[in-house]
Amino acid sequence: MPVSLVTILRAWGRIGCIGFGGPPTHISLLRDLCVRRRPWLTDTDFEDAIAACNLLPGPASTQLAIYCAWRLRGRAGALVGGAAFILPGLALIIGLAAVFLEASSPRWILGAAAGAGAAVAAVAVRAGATLVPASWSTASSRARWLGYSVVGAAAAALVGAWVVLVLVTCGAIELLFRLRPSAVMNLGGLVWVAFKVGALAYGGGFVIIPLMRADAVGHYHWMTGAQFLDAVALGQVTPGPVVQTVAVVGYAAGGVGGALLAALVAFTPSFAFVLAGGPDFDRIRRNERARAFLGGAGPAAIGAIIGVAVPLARALHERWQLGVLAAAAVALLALRRGIVPTLLFAGAAGVIAALVDAPLPH
Repeated sequence: MPVSLVTILRAWGRIGCIGFGGPPTHISLLRDLCVRRRPWLTDTDFEDAIAACNLLPGPASTQLAIYCAWRLRGRAGALVGGAAFILPGLALIIGLAAVFLEASSPRWILGAAAGAGAAVAAVAVRAGATLVPASWSTASSRARWLGYSVVGAAAAALVGAWVVLVLVTCGAIELLFRLRPSAVMNLGGLVWVAFKVGALAYGGGFVIIPLMRADAVGHYHWMTGAQFLDAVALGQVTPGPVVQTVAVVGYAAGGVGGALLAALVAFTPSFAFVLAGGPDFDRIRRNERARAFLGGAGPAAIGAIIGVAVPLARALHERWQLGVLAAAAVALLALRRGIVPTLLFAGAAGVIAALVDAPLPH
């Protein structure tokens, strides 16, 4: 008996409401739902779906949620499941953006934002580090893998606006090596930024940070560096995909309308990839050229995720924020604490700083 759309709406909406922690949490919740509690998919089906989504640009966990719903009820299921997965966190992050980007917010709110924002650089390093083992184990050449990751890190740290070009170039180089081993805001601006986030970013949610920061802070001046740190922190402490951070950038550029437009543009490619390519996912997963491209773009993306910690840390202007960053780095990298509790601790530290009249970033 086919799974009803109401069941998909309820089940995927639950994941959208409780999915704190980014892609690892989303994948775990989807596996628990679709493989363990409800035998809708086999273990092999689910692992193949993860592999196929990892070969696509854009937010992989969002595409996985859409694909699993597509497997149950086709296009209608994909649309209902994808929307249920995305909308709860999107509504929450737009509401928080309205509070945190308001110029006259109370000091304790500004302090919480400054504290959580101070921890974001450590979160970026942790996010990249967790992706290293799987990518390293599948590298066809570890020397090239190291080269791609270093180039990606340097691009994110120094020329964030060009990270997409670096990722595509690394993927193309690896493809050439595999095929021939000897070869080596105005509205348009917001739409372009959101499109890059949703359609051109390989390697998971944190790849979007250097893509967005260069445009939102440096080119269009929609946000200050401190506000961008707040946006990334909001994307981490709200449920749903990290890509929803683009809604905060959209809000800064054009209010609620800009936030909704940015989210629409960023998430549409994920629906398009799954709805158009779902029947061919097995073939895509086995395609050697696609895997070769990812073999170059993937390590570069990991490097970019870690490298973006440099401009994020440089955006901190108050000494107490550097202390929060150091504590967050110890918690995340040495003690292996969770990202959301660490950000909440950092936010609490910011509240305390604000209450004792410590200087806050402008």
